[in-house]
Amino acid sequence: MSTILVTGGAGYIGSHVVKELLRQGHQPIIYDNLQTGHRKAAQHGRFVEGDLADSKKLRKTFQSFPIHSIMHFAADCQVGESVENPLKYFNNNVRNSLELIEIMMEFGVAKFIFSSSAAVYGEPQKIPIPEEHPCHPVNPYGETKWIFERVLQALHEAKKLDYISLRYFNAAGADPGGELGEDHSPETHLIPISILAALNGKAIPIFGIDYETPDGTCIRDYIHVTDLAKAHILGLEKLESGGTSGIYNLGNGNGYSVKEVIETVRKVTRMKVNTVETPRRPGDPARLVAGSEKIKRELGWAPQYPDLETIVDTAWQWHRKHPKGYEDKP
Repeated sequence: MSTILVTGGAGYIGSHVVKELLRQGHQPIIYDNLQTGHRKAAQHGRFVEGDLADSKKLRKTFQSFPIHSIMHFAADCQVGESVENPLKYFNNNVRNSLELIEIMMEFGVAKFIFSSSAAVYGEPQKIPIPEEHPCHPVNPYGETKWIFERVLQALHEAKKLDYISLRYFNAAGADPGGELGEDHSPETHLIPISILAALNGKAIPIFGIDYETPDGTCIRDYIHVTDLAKAHILGLEKLESGGTSGIYNLGNGNGYSVKEVIETVRKVTRMKVNTVETPRRPGDPARLVAGSEKIKRELGWAPQYPDLETIVDTAWQWHRKHPKGYEDKP
């Protein structure tokens, strides 16, 4: 049984990964400042409240537990905010992450699973997007992920660490067991926004209806958060068995338009979802769909919840029982 430090383990994706780690027999140590995470989501491992910028607290955590590997989720992730406040993103996503790397190396830890993003690609030149696609991020958030991936690769080449970087597309859904869900403030993801609109009757915006897609709205690739979690375990197992470092996309390989997602929410909830059509947002590509054949081929990953209706249903079941989310924010 390995002891895994999970930074950002009280967040949406991190908490699902922690649950899967525990289920697989590992000992997760959750390190989270609860800035966007939830204490009630950190129910499946040992919890340490701390910030990555707090090197004293971070070092003490390494001293207190026999940490074997790192899973790094602690990052700011709002694209719009990154454009408005890029310094915040470079400080947290790069500077603080480098602090984590330095302390990790002090304690002889050399295995690192990184939560990356499809935002590293920028405007897609081909669909589906393969891992070899050129990386030209179009916002500071994507740039910080791309910078840190290059840091990891340089350290790997210097024989300082081994890493797996997982580039997510649109994480969605909720823990099928009903314990964990998606609760952001403010909420920016389409599926929970649509579900909340079904519950509260408020209209949600559709940003652009004139894209070159079948119904004129953007197309995205949605992947269930539990399938994401299992991919992290497979990445960890690869490194623990002496496998080489690598970068993998994580998506279903299927694209769904904004209108298709909203219609699926209406079907699953059997409730009305009001919408209002608005102009496009700057920088929204018409299509983003992952090519995930590499992780299937090399790690044996296979999504268990590829169907959009199933993904939406797991999210609906959680939100229906938790209309105010985790209710641990003031």
